[in-house]
Amino acid sequence: MLSVEIKENDKVVGVLTAAEKLFKTGSRGFFGVGKIQIGEKRYQVQVQLVEIGSKPKMSQDILKQE
Repeated sequence: MLSVEIKENDKVVGVLTAAEKLFKTGSRGFFGVGKIQIGEKRYQVQVQLVEIGSKPKMSQDILKQE
């Protein structure tokens, strides 16, 4: 699990946690969603980190069928 700090002018205004995720595409990474308050306004926040190159390669058999 990752913690992501949301800052405004170097001041932390929110912390979001992102759990490990296996995306539908097969890629691996982290994903988190939450709500934070900045001043008097509230925001819905999402963070997505996708590991570059983590998506499984298609086999040659599948490529030949297309």
